[in-house]
Amino acid sequence: MEMTAFKLVEVTDEEVDEIEARYGPLAEAVRHLVDATIRSRAGDDVVGAAVEQIQEITAQLRADQVDGAAGVNYNATGRAWNWGNAAVGLRNAAAPPMDVVHDADGRMHADVLLGAAYEGPPGCVHGGVSALLLDHIMGVTASGMNRVTLTGTLTLRYVNPLPLGDVRLEAWISGEEGRKVFVDATITGSAGVALEAHGIFIIPRWSGDFEAVVVNDAGPT
Repeated sequence: MEMTAFKLVEVTDEEVDEIEARYGPLAEAVRHLVDATIRSRAGDDVVGAAVEQIQEITAQLRADQVDGAAGVNYNATGRAWNWGNAAVGLRNAAAPPMDVVHDADGRMHADVLLGAAYEGPPGCVHGGVSALLLDHIMGVTASGMNRVTLTGTLTLRYVNPLPLGDVRLEAWISGEEGRKVFVDATITGSAGVALEAHGIFIIPRWSGDFEAVVVNDAGPT
């Protein structure tokens, strides 16, 4: 992974706020569209008209777009955003609306509503979706939002089925050794603890240089 994956962009915090205010509701509307697509019993006429309208809107949105992935960006104040992130991307309708909360004791948690779009076994969350969300919150926990960490290994123990609906993720650092950060986590649903996880996250050798660049560009934060 190259440091260039993190891109300094010349925009102000106010401009970032404006962009998020514009595209956040769009992503949320598409989430509702996905849910409706899964559960609708509409007939050919309604579905046909919907396809035409969606294709027209998609063409309008594609008329001006960036090439490739959205990437991870930051500005001169040190504010960072990853709008295409599969777990929390504000502009990614495939990502459930998950906000990671930093607790005072260093632990982190997130409350997430997982609906029909995330189903695996009947009425339950897909195990891969659970792994995705755990990987993200554990990575954020390992980094503490002040250093770069990458997933080394992730071990999951599926204790119980995880029914669709409201779930809570919790994560905490259980130890550190050199460039390794050890993180434990759980997902709890309406039937109790559904998954237990242990991960080893690696601080890459290039991270010190990257963090120095961010500090030099943005100043102390």
